[in-house]
Amino acid sequence: MSSQSSGEGEIRKALVEADLVACMVALPSQLFRTTQIPACLWFLSKDKSPQGARRLDDRRSEILFIDARAMGEMVDRTERVFSEVDLRKIADTYHAWRGTASARETGLRYEDVPGFCCSADLEKVREYGYVLTPGRYVGATTQTDQLGNDGLVDRIDGLTRELLALFQESDRQQQAVTEILGALDDGDA
Repeated sequence: MSSQSSGEGEIRKALVEADLVACMVALPSQLFRTTQIPACLWFLSKDKSPQGARRLDDRRSEILFIDARAMGEMVDRTERVFSEVDLRKIADTYHAWRGTASARETGLRYEDVPGFCCSADLEKVREYGYVLTPGRYVGATTQTDQLGNDGLVDRIDGLTRELLALFQESDRQQQAVTEILGALDDGDA
């Protein structure tokens, strides 16, 4: 999304200038059990015009950026999952931006949401050197804005409990290693 190595910057520039990039969705880390790194979904489209009878919104020379890195819930120490609400929010945002029939039928209207989504024109993408990292375009929001005061307190309490549990596990592991090392020393003497 931002690398310049191996000609990646030129490839991104060509995709953007050809108006093929419709949407970029930044995903959180730990969404896939086999890797801890975050990922990004690229939605490409050859035609972002209204497309005649389909009456989609004209999105030529625009790209939708969605930053979903703060979404999802950890189900254990290694895996995060999206809820149906998370998935619906992302899908509804895209459908509202594109102006699909389902969005029109349900009354969805697209608007930029700081910290979550932004529709950027190609001029803005050029200004950023064809970097397609959603966080750059959507900006930041505070945790209080995302969670509200009660949600923030709950989140802090949950993280505190998780940290204390990790400390206990660390102490247990340290004790086990100390015992093993002690047994090795006794055996060598």
